[in-house]
Amino acid sequence: MTTSRRLAERKVEKFQKNITKRGVVSETSTKKGKDYPVGPVLLGFFVFVVIGSSLFQIIRTAASGGFA
Repeated sequence: MTTSRRLAERKVEKFQKNITKRGVVSETSTKKGKDYPVGPVLLGFFVFVVIGSSLFQIIRTAASGGFA
């Protein structure tokens, strides 16, 4: 066997092993629990900005007599 043929066979063997492992996920890598993707501080800030801006818009509209 030449070096390139041995190398090719080794690569094919490694590839075949990866194919049999596809879709198999260990349980340690899966997330369990109900963690939020954002922290509570960031979520609170977002709610503050959204509600604050809507209240500001309502007050501004009411002060101008209902016409924007």
